[in-house]
Amino acid sequence: MKKFCILFILVVFTFSGKAQGGLDFGLKAGLNTSRISTNLADYTPQTVNNYLFGAFARINLGRIYVQPEAYISSKGGEVIQNPGISTITSSFDLNTIDVPVLLGFKIIDQKTINVRIMAGPAFYFATNKSASEQLTTDKIASNFFGWQYGAGMDFLFLSLDARMESYAKNLYDAPDFNSKNGTFVLSLGVKLF
Repeated sequence: MKKFCILFILVVFTFSGKAQGGLDFGLKAGLNTSRISTNLADYTPQTVNNYLFGAFARINLGRIYVQPEAYISSKGGEVIQNPGISTITSSFDLNTIDVPVLLGFKIIDQKTINVRIMAGPAFYFATNKSASEQLTTDKIASNFFGWQYGAGMDFLFLSLDARMESYAKNLYDAPDFNSKNGTFVLSLGVKLF
């Protein structure tokens, strides 16, 4: 992780010298909503709301930009087994360090406001895992790879993003569970410079 952080800092400073519109740096916080779904008929998925906070850098290259980020995020999933009969609620929680590197395009690029689209790979590193009832922590992924894609808008020093996350593998992986995860991320950032 230390090597990655050093590499991240070097890339930001290398590109910032060549950036036409400069470098933006800021802090962000937000909400993510995740849902685990499964192919088993007696499991009903529930939506779980969690949080994120961290920092971002935006390397402006005209209308195109590169936006590396690093933030702490809480994710999870919850399923209800046999609803109404002998209800069992099972859940897992996962705290991660998320490191997306997004390539974006400014659809509207004005001095005080811009509207953007972005997409790119994201790397996730688990820092804490917990599970209840039928789910176990050994089935929760420790690190994984995925994609983020979405849209955003900047107004003066504020930056609002709405994104979806897709994962290359399941966050909770059990042979007969066959689960899929979907996460929606809404964040508000403040540009410091």
